[in-house]
Amino acid sequence: MRRVLWIALLTLMLSGCGYNTFQTTDEQIKASWAEVLNQYQRRADLIPNLVNTVKGYAAQEQAVLLGVTEARARVGSIQATPELINDAQAFAKFQAAQGQLSSALSRLLVVSENYPQLKSDANFRDLQAQLEGTENRITVARNRYIKAVQEYNVTVRSFPSNLTAMLFGYKVKPSFTVENEKAISSPPTVDFAAPRVPVSAD
Repeated sequence: MRRVLWIALLTLMLSGCGYNTFQTTDEQIKASWAEVLNQYQRRADLIPNLVNTVKGYAAQEQAVLLGVTEARARVGSIQATPELINDAQAFAKFQAAQGQLSSALSRLLVVSENYPQLKSDANFRDLQAQLEGTENRITVARNRYIKAVQEYNVTVRSFPSNLTAMLFGYKVKPSFTVENEKAISSPPTVDFAAPRVPVSAD
């Protein structure tokens, strides 16, 4: 009888001190992280075809093409294991590599503007559309991950759940950061006004 009472008391204490919340939020983080990786992999899979297509019209842009290829290789060299989300240093390295790849892809798309034949190529337009869609999915997946980590980290730091965290070894997890928050928070300027035609004095 005492054993049953102890078990009931322990269950009540754990549920009241955030133990169940830790289980829920930890699973949310894992699911969100899996989706982030899925979308990043989707982007990585598009790159070889995109590079080859650009190379067909702009082979002289070797520096830009090589930059994308090398950035993709750096991303691929990082083992995105489940343990990575518990290691702030490894997580920062992963984020930096993905950021470098994003920058390299941006430069590649800027270069493509100089080649009208490339821009009119159906395969390139399709790849560009897929890439843009993937970038949007990455943003959504990252935001979900950030929210999941935020909820978990608040539980880790809050009383009395922080006592449960210490007891079971739950620690604050790293999250994505924005390198230039001010620039990103500023909405782009869009001017739909038609250019004015000067009126002749005659």
